[in-house]
Amino acid sequence: MTRVAAVDCGTNSIRLLVADADPATGELTDLDRRMTIVRLGQGVDRTGRLAPEALERTFAACREYAGVVKEHGAERLRFVATSASRDAENRDDFVRGVLDILGVEPEVITGDQEAAFSFTGATKELTGRADLDTPYLVVDIGGGSTEFVVGDDRVRAARSVDVGCVRMTERHLVHDGAVTDPPTEAQVAAMRADIEAALDLAERTVPLREARTLVGLAGSVTSVSAIAQELPEYDSAAIHHSRVSHDRVREITDWLLRSSHAERAAIPSLHPGRVDVIAAGALVLLAVMERTGAQEVVVSEHDILDGIAWSLA
Repeated sequence: MTRVAAVDCGTNSIRLLVADADPATGELTDLDRRMTIVRLGQGVDRTGRLAPEALERTFAACREYAGVVKEHGAERLRFVATSASRDAENRDDFVRGVLDILGVEPEVITGDQEAAFSFTGATKELTGRADLDTPYLVVDIGGGSTEFVVGDDRVRAARSVDVGCVRMTERHLVHDGAVTDPPTEAQVAAMRADIEAALDLAERTVPLREARTLVGLAGSVTSVSAIAQELPEYDSAAIHHSRVSHDRVREITDWLLRSSHAERAAIPSLHPGRVDVIAAGALVLLAVMERTGAQEVVVSEHDILDGIAWSLA
């Protein structure tokens, strides 16, 4: 048994998992799992740089996480940074700050590495399930990018494309510095065109339509599941391995794209940091389901974070 700590720093959120990993049994026992919305990717698509206030929000979360890692006595720590820090001109400022606080250098991984971690984290406990056919298509909808991975007991093909809930919102739904509520038909059409182009790009290397089970990861997908179940609050146990039909995803996406900020903020299970970006994330999920013909999505709370933890074990 090895006690490990994994940090996944994405465009919208930073997350920590401290767990005991047992490679012999394939079990990962959570000791602490937490998430903080820091919006590290604020403005990166437009400016190419990490904003000072976004860096400070991220460093504040890192200081909190450093205390948790020390408290649990984790033997190994790995910090993985994804889309926003990959794209930023001033990512060295980010690297230095994390190193000072946590004592490890953040690994700014490639999209292919990100995809492999996501696949391992999402499918390790699905292996052998009689009710799920392979190959799997794992779709990790992040803030800045979306990863597509097809595989069964191993990754067959993977591709990362630059569509995510934050990037799409900032690129298409912001007018005069504020998110349009609700977006116009033209804004939604432009966003949809961007997503479809990204799916075309992904499909050049990943056989999206060959998959038999669609597994959806990350906050946009888990939030759609929470909304579909009409949960009174966010409940990881209820969301993990839930299934949401294509028709229900379409209904929820249509409503989110017609809703106001106040209406979305009133959803009891929706994190405040996702209120402005959930419509874009849901649209990415819907577009994937339409492209692949998937009739449902299996929702997983285990994702890249779990894959990073396993890499330490």
